[in-house]
Amino acid sequence: MYNISCGKAMIHFSPEDVFFAVNLPDGVWRWKTNPSIQLNDGKVLYFSDAKCKSAPSCTGVADGVVAEYSCFSDSQGECYPITVNTFTWVNTATLDVNFEMYVTGDSPGMIKSVSWPAGMEGGSGSGSYTVLPRMQGTLIPAGTEIRVPDGRIQERDGYMSFFGQVRGGSGYIAVYDTPYDAHYAFGDDAVTPRFIPSLGVMRYKRRMIYTFYGQYDQCDYNTFAKKYRSYIKYKGRLISLDQKMAANPAVARLIGTPIVHEGIAVHINEKSNYYQPDQPEKNDYFTAFDTRASQLRELSKRGVEKAYLHLDGWGRQGYDNMHPDVFPPHAAAGGAEGMKRLSDTCRELGFMFGIHDQYRDYYYDGDSFDMKNAVENLDGSHPYYSIWYGGPHSFLCAALAPYYVRRNYDEFEKLGITIEGSYLDVFSVVGHDECHSADHPMTREQCAAARRECLDILTAKGIIPSSEETIDSVVPSLALCHHAPYFTSNLGSSEAEPVGVPIPLFNLVYHDCIVIPWFGAKGKKGGWGIPGCDSAYLHALLNGGTIYYSINASKEDIEFGKTALNLHRRVATQEMISHEFVGEGYRRQRTVFADGTAVWVDFDSGEFGITCDGATINGTA
Repeated sequence: MYNISCGKAMIHFSPEDVFFAVNLPDGVWRWKTNPSIQLNDGKVLYFSDAKCKSAPSCTGVADGVVAEYSCFSDSQGECYPITVNTFTWVNTATLDVNFEMYVTGDSPGMIKSVSWPAGMEGGSGSGSYTVLPRMQGTLIPAGTEIRVPDGRIQERDGYMSFFGQVRGGSGYIAVYDTPYDAHYAFGDDAVTPRFIPSLGVMRYKRRMIYTFYGQYDQCDYNTFAKKYRSYIKYKGRLISLDQKMAANPAVARLIGTPIVHEGIAVHINEKSNYYQPDQPEKNDYFTAFDTRASQLRELSKRGVEKAYLHLDGWGRQGYDNMHPDVFPPHAAAGGAEGMKRLSDTCRELGFMFGIHDQYRDYYYDGDSFDMKNAVENLDGSHPYYSIWYGGPHSFLCAALAPYYVRRNYDEFEKLGITIEGSYLDVFSVVGHDECHSADHPMTREQCAAARRECLDILTAKGIIPSSEETIDSVVPSLALCHHAPYFTSNLGSSEAEPVGVPIPLFNLVYHDCIVIPWFGAKGKKGGWGIPGCDSAYLHALLNGGTIYYSINASKEDIEFGKTALNLHRRVATQEMISHEFVGEGYRRQRTVFADGTAVWVDFDSGEFGITCDGATINGTA
């Protein structure tokens, strides 16, 4: 047994017994599960069954223990040539606990995942909970029957690279310092980190950083968010909206601006999951560019002074078709000249012209499609899907995507179509791809860098970069997203139930770094990522975000939305300092921003209040 001092805490670690505990003055956190290696053939190898040798290690900045695990065997006694070297240490300056793990001896495709460290024992009773970065954020009270068998960090299951637990006021935050090939599992009030191979093998050192808090530290999910914010700032990844405006002045026009989301054309391939053979009229239709321009003029007359138009389906065959070879713009809807007139109309009205674009789904019927440019799996095959409107497609290797982005936006310039914003679909919601091609190999970390490069190309051209949601590996290069709401039982259902208790965890970290729109109609409940019993507008206020306007919004809708837009104008570039539940239960909530603005909402009554500069605005959603 090794004993390591960690400020007010004492760590007890026995590598041979696979035992780890942190003794705080007011409680103990210990491993609940047995670290393990899951193989792709379904077998599980446990660290407790391996041969272990260990020794203390003190480097001057780290006090800890090195341990080597070898001679892993399965339940049938078969031995595997895998060795896991670990270093468990306390940073003597920060008192963070670091878990490092490096695997050797695995052959390509052998390992599915490695769990190191083990999951901690959660709490029980009132006041104990787990915090997961699922979409905007999820708080799971202890004892709740929710299981998350395998959540992936850096996609919808994990917008951010951390989780945390609170028990009676004490708690810990666990940060993935190597997040690109990382997962988590949650069940029985324990969260277990999992690391997966990169290009088939566990090729590099993986590291987790844990920070423990005692009861008297007043630890809660706000504590975790601010710790993580400090961490990403230290890493150089906290890029504020102010910084993004300095790099691209067009971003400033988003502040206090509603989003108008419309489309032009739809063509559904007969092999698509959306194809309706009995209703052919739903498989092919369009709205002219000039019609959209007329609708925007009417919207302006009804009182919308500025807006950001997000336009789907402008390409040759409409929405989600033929990417990345979408030119020329849809002919029947007006072609390049019609699209140019719509862009020009936006500028005349003081609106911004933004488009939907796509550089991941790689459609078979695109002019330049070549399977050699698609993502290649470990076995030499390529991904195949036919879910979306365009039908059969693979995935374009992200290492090649920047070339297509440059080509297409040069084409817009040739056509004289001014693009002021562009949404590169799925880049900030789906997990990072890896590619085994010998010509363009790519790790998930390299995929993230390539996606950021695509967005940075837009920034360099003065175009506002946006994408679907908000995984934080891409946020440094994003100014706007489509949405970043909460994880619910059925994301698209108006009757969806929340998974756990929704909290604005992401905004507690990143509110002043990205513009997030929310639904804004009066009386509307539910919607994408909004619990069916909640007003979407109240979430917009609570989160200090902008809102969507329908292109056909009435004067009443426009007037109602101004409260949220004025609030966004005030706090968009302000850090969200805190969030709290007020009174009993979770239905009355309050947020505070760095300039002192405070917002409270009551999801049961629909009432809200906004206090700033000594004055309070009250209303009902």
